Amino acid sequence: DRLQDQPRSNPQVTMVKQKNHTAHNQTRKNHRNGIKKPKSQRFMSTKGVDPKFLRNKRYALRGMKRAAALAHKHKKEATA
Repeated sequence: DRLQDQPRSNPQVTMVKQKNHTAHNQTRKNHRNGIKKPKSQRFMSTKGVDPKFLRNKRYALRGMKRAAALAHKHKKEATA
């Protein structure tokens, strides 16, 4: 009888049974091997880039190489 006299708790409001998050020991674990910068690449990947653009880029690079070689050749002839 005494148990029925006590007010019942709301069934939707319950105590938390466990923690949802903690950062305990995480910084120590991260620093044991050192926090490193991501490795930078020299050139970006052209994977998934428009093929028409890549084809034109290839021709442009070839033209720039030829122009640079020609300029170098003329410069060498002028000094000699």
